[in-house]
Amino acid sequence: MQDKITKLFKAIADPTRREIFHALVIATSALSITQISNQFEMTRQGVTKHIKTLEEAGLVNIQSQGRERYCNANAKPLKEVNKWLQFYSKFWDTKLSNLEDYLNNNV
Repeated sequence: MQDKITKLFKAIADPTRREIFHALVIATSALSITQISNQFEMTRQGVTKHIKTLEEAGLVNIQSQGRERYCNANAKPLKEVNKWLQFYSKFWDTKLSNLEDYLNNNV
């Protein structure tokens, strides 16, 4: 089973999934899969596969109402990506600071 961060990176790695997620984030209400599909030049089945990946990563919540399924964005899981990036940001800041100190003292 993939861990959370792997699922998140898989979900946001694809530009179409990022566009779908963005459309859901800026929507003022839940969007049906049909409404989302109409925004893309691909089949409804293709869009549904992308939404499934986003749902598996926790970035989309889906609710059924009658025959239609409605999607809402959930940006909270992106905090995990942010924490992961912050660790490496601190790592590189430290390395670059050490390099700067070295250069200032040895040039």
